[in-house]
Parts: sequence; structure tokens; C-alpha cells
Amino acid sequence: MKGVILAGGTGSRLMPLTKVTNKHLLPVYDRPMIFYPLQTLKDAGIKDILVVTGMHHASAVSALLGSGKEYGVRFSYKLQKEAGGLPQAIALAEDFVGGGKFVSINGDNLLFENIKPFVKKFAKGREQARILLAKTTREEAKKAGVAVFKRGKIVDLVEKPKDPPTNWVSIGVYMYGPDVFDIIRTLKPSKRGELEITDVNRAYLARGTLKYDRLRKGWMDAGTIDELWRANRVMRELTRKARQ
Repeated sequence: MKGVILAGGTGSRLMPLTKVTNKHLLPVYDRPMIFYPLQTLKDAGIKDILVVTGMHHASAVSALLGSGKEYGVRFSYKLQKEAGGLPQAIALAEDFVGGGKFVSINGDNLLFENIKPFVKKFAKGREQARILLAKTTREEAKKAGVAVFKRGKIVDLVEKPKDPPTNWVSIGVYMYGPDVFDIIRTLKPSKRGELEITDVNRAYLARGTLKYDRLRKGWMDAGTIDELWRANRVMRELTRKARQ
């Protein structure tokens, strides 16, 4: 199975740091942010990886990652010419993935557990989409795609609700089959002027082909100044403990 790391966007929430570099190259303790999603894919057994990056500082991303040989993987690259949302970035992977299933991960996501069991279920299963959920705070849920449950099944996904129905949110790991590209072609921009990943997942939900797994150890998003600071603090402690 192939993987996609979404490392585009303008990094506006991390300004002025992102005036000088791609946000996914900012340090999280002792390594660039993008190394964490890269490790997540590697741990899941995925070695053929497309990196989608924006026009700004794209050369810095490729200079760091290169061919992938140094990291035991094989990288390909695509440029997202404008910030049009995650589905727009995922659409750039159509030729890369061909007719197979793939795993997409946001470049600012830090996970604390191996997703290989979930990836294996998706690879062997008949479903065409699988998402990962993590439990978070009510305030954080207001800024994410929130899952609505009924009798243990997801019945809806709500994007950035003012009054979250649950604290279970869809994190930036998406497993799709090749029909996702047809779905993306049907999407219309939201009020933000971008395509929304929640609309992709709701399309699968309407078809009855969306599956999910719950993370036990959670995750972090390092997309704002406060989140980046917290990520550095947490990864510092985890790394030090691991080295003891």
C-alpha cells in the first residue's frame, strides 16, 4: 500500500515562523515536524510515499527528504499550487496511487501508537474508507470534524460544530480506495473557500462504506503556535524517557 503526506498549505496559523520555512519543517523537539508522520507510515509498513507540498519553501522540503533512501523509503513529490483544502491536495495523488488503496496523513499530526493494525484491516477489508478517531476536549472538538454515534456506529460527521455532540474527532489519517478521486471531483468549496475533508468522509458514510477505529493513546496536531509549543514539550519528555 502507498502513503501520502500532506505538507502543503501556507502555515498562516504559525506566522511569522512560516515566513522563512515550510511549517512541516519546524522543529518538534529534536527533529523536523514532518519526520513524525513519516515514521507513522514507516511503522505501518508503508515505504512508497508521495509528499504533497505547497509552492512556498517546496525546495526546502525536497532538500531535506531527498529520494528517501536515507530514511528507508521512496519519495515522490507533487506541488499544491494553492491552498484549496485537504481534498484538493489528496486529488494530486491520483496518478501516484493508481487503482489501489492508500493512506493519507497530515504533515502536522503526531501519533503515539502504531497504526499498522488499522492499515492491515483496511487493506484486507471490503470498505473503501477508514478514518481514525481520538477523544479530545470539548474546546478542541469545536475546531475539528466531530463524529456522531448511534448504537456504536457513526451516523454523521459535523465540521467545527459550536456545540459538539461528542468529543470524538477525526484526526488527519485517512485511508481511501481509488474512488475517492471521483468523490473529490463532485465537491463544492465550503464557506471557507476550500474543499472539506469531512465532506469526503460524509460521502462514504452515505454509501455505508465508512469504517473507523479509535486511537487509545491519542494524537497531537502541531498546527498553531500553542500546539507547536505543547508538542515540543510532550515529545521532549517522551523522547527522554525512551532514552533512559
